[in-house]
Amino acid sequence: MKYLIINGSPRRKNTYKIIKQAESDLDGEFEEVHLIEKQIPMCLGCMNCIVVGEDKCPHHDKVQPIIEKMRECDGIIISSPVYALNVSALLKNFFDHTAYLYHRPQFFTKKALVVVSTAGAGHKKVAKYIDETLRHWGINKVYKISLACGGKESLETSKIDKEAIRFKKDVESRKLYSPKFGDVFYFNLWKSLAVSDEPIEADAEFWKGTGLVNCDYGPEVKLNILKKLFAKIIFKFFKSVM
Repeated sequence: MKYLIINGSPRRKNTYKIIKQAESDLDGEFEEVHLIEKQIPMCLGCMNCIVVGEDKCPHHDKVQPIIEKMRECDGIIISSPVYALNVSALLKNFFDHTAYLYHRPQFFTKKALVVVSTAGAGHKKVAKYIDETLRHWGINKVYKISLACGGKESLETSKIDKEAIRFKKDVESRKLYSPKFGDVFYFNLWKSLAVSDEPIEADAEFWKGTGLVNCDYGPEVKLNILKKLFAKIIFKFFKSVM
């Protein structure tokens, strides 16, 4: 298995220690991307990535190599310490540069492990936010390790090991899970926008070019009858009002 680690911490302290502990429970190849070293400029909010394509982002040469690494790996590990009850600026800036993935989800076969640490509070909230972002990307299953370290040097290794082993087994199984209704909802919302009378050009090109416009959800993922019906109703409703 190939694992990609995207480290959103500017340091290599507790958050990184959790990553390395989790890594000891996994079998495979590991590649680390430390966002602090990539020096990605701040997102300008120009919306080029959404409107005209991610290759038109002024920081495309910094961001897209990381996206390509995500496509090539089997499992993704994303980490952040809690800063002011949110993710680090490094990770938030990276997420801002991937806003187009909300419109054009594509990682339907990927599993992810989220690692969050804090000296105080907010770790569960931050882990939930990262989870939500990854599911908008299309990530099939997200595991979470969120720990309040309280400034201690020792870590709760049993909790780390338990979740890391669950992640490992799932990545190796290649099993794909049925998405949540919320994920099906947003998939069909963005699909309906792509086929509206005045679609965003980059969205229309993506949805039609990939064939996703003909799917109720990512083609590799099975939906039960209820979710298929839900998908068709949502798509038909939004298509009629756009």
